Amino acid sequence: MPKSVGTERVLGQASWRLSSPGVEAFVTRLGGHLGPVVFRLDDCDVNPYAVCPWAEEPMDMVIPPILRVLRGDFFCMPFGANEAAFRQEQHPPHGEAANGNWQLESLHSESDSVTLHASLATCVRTGRVDKYIRLRGDHTAIYCRHVIAGMDGPMSLGHHAMLKFPEAPGSGLISTSPFVWAQTAPLPVELPENQGYSLLKPDAAFTSLEEVPTITGELSDLSRYPARRGYEDLVMVVADPALDPAWTAVTFPAQRFVWFALKDPSVLRQTVFWFSNGGRYYPPWDGRHTDVMGLEEVTSYFHYGLAESAHSNPLDRAGHRTCLQLNADSPLDVRYIMGVVSIPDGFDRVESIEAGAEAGTVRIRSASGIDVHTAVDLSFMCSG
Repeated sequence: MPKSVGTERVLGQASWRLSSPGVEAFVTRLGGHLGPVVFRLDDCDVNPYAVCPWAEEPMDMVIPPILRVLRGDFFCMPFGANEAAFRQEQHPPHGEAANGNWQLESLHSESDSVTLHASLATCVRTGRVDKYIRLRGDHTAIYCRHVIAGMDGPMSLGHHAMLKFPEAPGSGLISTSPFVWAQTAPLPVELPENQGYSLLKPDAAFTSLEEVPTITGELSDLSRYPARRGYEDLVMVVADPALDPAWTAVTFPAQRFVWFALKDPSVLRQTVFWFSNGGRYYPPWDGRHTDVMGLEEVTSYFHYGLAESAHSNPLDRAGHRTCLQLNADSPLDVRYIMGVVSIPDGFDRVESIEAGAEAGTVRIRSASGIDVHTAVDLSFMCSG
């Protein structure tokens, strides 16, 4: 670890700080969680990511590190609960990448960028993960890269971004690039006998986020959040593989900004939407994790884990792969961009995100026909 770069204690966790004119971000040593993050827009600072309400409380050590740290965005490998072992591998929830102690390799500044490089040696499946978090000039975007080396075999993985929404019902408008398949979780996310509650009907297919079946027989609009206070729910959509890139976005009209994420759908094939609105009444949740939404870009069979993703499952049988095949001799490069942009009055739900007419920009168009442009280096998405 570089001797000159220390950590700061931020919301209960030793963290590395990196900053640019457009963004200030922290990365926790434990779990490698990215957060908090401040995006510096022209008229205000924006801090959209969630941090668990127990971040600075004493925690029982039986609670896994991922829950003690829980914030912002983190890389999961394997993605999911991992309650069942895969072959001889028993991974922690969301894998060692989200729970282990990362080592700082460098924090390097250039004329127009700063990059944090951290590494993690994995034990459950021996290998190495290198994390690169890059900020560029005045871009209000974060460029995330994870390189997985030295491993063989199937692996589910993904990013686990979490946003904290303003309390007002429906304060955020959610949208995605076109998807080719969508379904609620096959099993209830929570059960009353376990001190948890879910509202969406299990194993229900849908074609629009605006009309999703519930256990009451009514339809719920998942494109507006917060909603469904007192419940924890989860759905998954499969991105159109022809997109370049695929995207997820949330418009916050009252706060006058859009949060967006960009991915390669051949690497991160699905999006898991986790609606966490106070539906867990067991520790450490205790009904207080509210108005949080996970927008999780993954290749996985829902949130179940590696065993369920690597073995035959309905999604895989439908032609949508739920694992990537790792090769020890050929590192896997996973790239992901998150950013924010200011919006004018009248800008509503995001309808499209595509390369802008000017190089190094993207154009974000609303359903109301308003365009905004922001600096994003889309060439970053091209590995190699």
